[in-house]
Formats: sequence, C-alpha cells, structure tokens
Amino acid sequence: MAKASSENDDAKVSKEDREIELAVAELEGISVQSSPKSKVTKPVNSDDETPFEDLTAEEVAEHLQRSAKMVIDTCMDIRRGENVLIVCDPTTGDIGQALHEAANERSDRVLLIVMPKARHHGEEPPTPVANLMRQQQVVIAPTRYSLTHTRAIRQAQKDGARVATMPGMTNEMFSRGGMSADFTDVKRRIGALGPHLRRRRILNVKSEQGTDVTFEVNWREWKLDDNGICNRPRMLTNLPAGKAFIMPREGTMNGKVVIDGSWESNLVDEPVTLTIESGMVVDVTGGTIAASIRQEFGEAAGRLRAKDRENVWTVAEFGFGMNPQARLFGNVLEDEKRLGTCYFAVGDNTALGGNSSVGIHIPGVLREASLWFDDTHVLDKGEFLLEL
Repeated sequence: MAKASSENDDAKVSKEDREIELAVAELEGISVQSSPKSKVTKPVNSDDETPFEDLTAEEVAEHLQRSAKMVIDTCMDIRRGENVLIVCDPTTGDIGQALHEAANERSDRVLLIVMPKARHHGEEPPTPVANLMRQQQVVIAPTRYSLTHTRAIRQAQKDGARVATMPGMTNEMFSRGGMSADFTDVKRRIGALGPHLRRRRILNVKSEQGTDVTFEVNWREWKLDDNGICNRPRMLTNLPAGKAFIMPREGTMNGKVVIDGSWESNLVDEPVTLTIESGMVVDVTGGTIAASIRQEFGEAAGRLRAKDRENVWTVAEFGFGMNPQARLFGNVLEDEKRLGTCYFAVGDNTALGGNSSVGIHIPGVLREASLWFDDTHVLDKGEFLLEL
C-alpha cells in the first residue's frame, strides 16, 4: 500500500486504519471504504529512468499519486459532487488507494471497493459490486483481470456511468510507459484516422512470422474513443489508452494469425499460431502458451450450455495501437496500445455488438505485422505509415 505523508498522530492513525480496512477487505472478499479528503500531491521529481524496483517507498507513492491525479483530473474529468466508484482487487490495492485519495480532491462522494481477484478476463464481478456500479456516474476499475467485457460494465454504462478499466495494471505500469502519454494528442491522432477508415471493407494482416488473414468489417463500427479522455456519460476506455478497434464481421475471417508479441499477460517465448476458419479458431499450436490457451478456453466452454460452447473460439476483436509511449513488455493492457502493433482477441464479442456471449475475452499482440485497409497500406512490418 502506498504510504501517505503525515504530520501528526491523527494522520498516522488514519493511515493505519485504512491499511487495516484494506487487509480485512482482502480476507472477507468485499469492503467499501470512504475517507476524508487528502492533501494535494506535490510533483514527482524522481528520475523516470531510475529502475522502478530501485525507487523508495516514498518515491513509489509519489509516482502513484501523480498518475492518479492525471487520471482523475484529465482522463475522467471528475466534477464536484459526482458519485465515483473505484473497484480494485488484492493485487491493485496501492493503485486503488491512490485513485481514491485523488478523487477525494474533486468529490466527496467517492467509494473504494476491494473485491476478490477474478479467475479470468471477462468474469462478472460479485453481485454487490455490480449493483453499486449501476448507481455511479464514474467507475474506475484497476483489476488483475478485465471487467471491460462484462454485463456489469455494460449495465453501468446504460445507466449513465463513464467507465475506465485497467486490467492487469501494476504499480510500475500505472507510473510509466503508456500512462505517461499526452492523451490530448493521442485523441487527436485517433480522431484523424476517420477518413482513412471510411468505406474500407476488407482488412488483410500479414507478418514475416506467418500471419496471413483476411476478414470483413463494417467501417462505420470502428471504435475511436479509446484515447484516454473519458469525460462524458456512457463513455468507456482502457487506461493506458490509445488504440483503434472493431469487431470482425462474424463468419468472415479466414487464415492464420501468429501471435509473436504477447498473449494475455505474458511475452510469447514461442510464437502461437491460431488457425481460423469462418471467424472461429479451429486450431492452436505453439508450445506451452498454446497448451494453456486450449485449456483455459476449454474450461470456459465447459461452463456454457452445449450449444454455445464452440462460441468461445470466436475471433471477437481486431485493433491496432496508437500510443507512442506504450511499451510491449508482457502486459496486454499496454502491449496492444503500442504504436506499430496490432492484436486479435478471442472470445466474447457482445460488447461490440456480436452474438458470442461466453464470459471470456483474451487478446494476443503481433509485434511487426503489416496491415491493409482494402488497398491502403497502414502498417509495414510494425511501422505506422499514415500521415495524421
């Protein structure tokens, strides 16, 4: 947990109380917390080139507080008196606490929940958490596994919440890399993609590693709002942000995708090949990660009705990164935002308007692919070609 500075015994007691409450939350499953307003965070003076593991506890706390203030003030633009819910789990307690303290500078209606760590991406949060989401104007969710593609998030959006999810977020990621981008410029560049996407229907992705896949899209369905600015009702973004993405038309994708960057939260040590027919993954090969993919999706299928089980293998999403500060280092939240990469996700596509409601959604990133929209060359071996 990030340590807050204190000047008297009362502040020390308050800090200790918060630590005890978070510890109890981890043991009991869910805990709701509200705290008095925190002090204004001073700018961080530490050199960002210093290895994160070499920072002192105080320096880590300052980094977390700086990023939290940026999320609250710039990305979410929280207004006075708004209902704000921060959802974390035992792996992201420091980040949740930093966000909670920063949010209390803008609103006195802030709650922090520590929920049990989920088992996989797309798993629904506990019912009490889902119910609380529906009552908020702002939901921020730094969690080990993604809540983005859940019914709880979709319902909160329908009820008017703007939502930022941060699956797989770590203290280091929250402080550096993609989170340090100029999100105003990221938003401008993503917005400028529009003319290049218009009326382009066929996408082709190739790579020297063996990717060669073609599929159709409805060009009007491109999602261009994952830009880090989430300041209006019913908006949804990941943080760090910076990608353009779309649902491939169901049944149209054929070919092979070779994942050579990362899968979920692991760098790929041996490329993973997905063989795709009519929009469905029909074979997965490539060492230990391929075996774990087959097992994880097989277990997800086992939780579904027999007629729905094959839908876990739907190719649910395609996108490419637009964040020049993002790194490819083994966390898909940031990996898929890196400028020059592209990714494919398998599983649930209902958040994008599809029919595969399967409760699992996992992306894999390609390092240096080439991409065409019809005859427009967009990426060439990982180099972004469009002038924006």
